[in-house]
Amino acid sequence: MGSSIVSLLGPVEIRNLADKLDLRPTKKLGQNFVIDGGTVRRIARVAEVAHDDVVIEVGPGLGSLTLALLPEAREVVAVEIDPVLAAQLPLTVAERAPSLAGRLTVVQADAMRVRPEEIGREPTALVANLPYNVAVPVVLHLLEVLPSLRRGLVMVQSEVADRMAAGPGSKVYGVPSVKAAWYADVRRAGPVGRTVFWPVPNVDSGLVALTRREPPATSASREEVFAVVDAAFAQRRKTLRAALASWAGTAAAAETALRAAGVDPSLRGEQLHVEDFARIAEHRP
Repeated sequence: MGSSIVSLLGPVEIRNLADKLDLRPTKKLGQNFVIDGGTVRRIARVAEVAHDDVVIEVGPGLGSLTLALLPEAREVVAVEIDPVLAAQLPLTVAERAPSLAGRLTVVQADAMRVRPEEIGREPTALVANLPYNVAVPVVLHLLEVLPSLRRGLVMVQSEVADRMAAGPGSKVYGVPSVKAAWYADVRRAGPVGRTVFWPVPNVDSGLVALTRREPPATSASREEVFAVVDAAFAQRRKTLRAALASWAGTAAAAETALRAAGVDPSLRGEQLHVEDFARIAEHRP
């Protein structure tokens, strides 16, 4: 729909823009810009962005993905921490997709701390190429503060994608997996090669799809449940009886809480579902 009215950014345009802005992509901000039109079109397609969606895009950078999202969405709210990039994005869109410029709102903010009032509307979908060092906290923060988000598709480092989408019993199942599962059903949605980025990263990337669901029914608060999750995985090799000793006060108190919750104290955190952690939180001494 309408992609003919958009001129996507390719490798040459990305480098020219970077030169114009005197931009040296930084490792600290995890800046790897997508230079492949096919990849951003694929992300917009897999994200199933609909014409009534308000999409929040984190870290739009030079605008590669933004330009692919604008024809599909009602509005794109781009949250960009870098003031130079935030100032340039509307200019790029005005030049390359003039008829869609009105659909773009740029919010200069840190996505790890952005508040709903800064965004000023209720986004329905999160679609983003996330710097891998902040991917998990950004996703968890946005799911927490933006209850209007129904689904998301994020591109992250492949290992992070594995961790976010892992289920109990998997070697990489851990804190990110459980906390993401509190908010959403999470699954891998395909690999992304390195060569679609500039500069080329030394890791592969992957797509993660999130579909919002109700959190587990529990009398414990999210903070109380997450405290159990953090404690259970702080020392992965320990049994829950030992790992939750500091949380409960003593190992014996932890065992009592676990048994009351119907959880075997000799299990380890990686064997539990988010619902199990919620039940344990309810029985804190």
